[in-house]
Amino acid sequence: MSKKTVFGATTQILAIVDDYDALPVQVDNTGLTADKYGRTIIPAGTPVGGAKSYKDDPATVLSVVNDSTAQGVLLHDTDVTEGTGNGSLLVRGFVNLNRLNGVTIADAVKTALDGKVEFLNR
Repeated sequence: MSKKTVFGATTQILAIVDDYDALPVQVDNTGLTADKYGRTIIPAGTPVGGAKSYKDDPATVLSVVNDSTAQGVLLHDTDVTEGTGNGSLLVRGFVNLNRLNGVTIADAVKTALDGKVEFLNR
């Protein structure tokens, strides 16, 4: 029998919840450190991407980025404690910056996602 531990409620980062598109992606834990519970959780709203596009190859593994290689932001918290984890990549929609927990969106990310993901202070 397995044990399920819930650490908190789902973080809602969307400013408009009925108008968005998200796709399944794989995200790695390169350069990330575990929290005090030994878990490595990437917060919702974190920009992910890399040199290789998930559009060209759905098996592409994305990484946490904060630069022009951003391909979207994570729609939900993503657990990468065991290595590569499954996430939902927001590729079109409106993100409420006031709901991001400890995530900073660089200007380069906003430029890379311009016309796809809009960042609002709501």
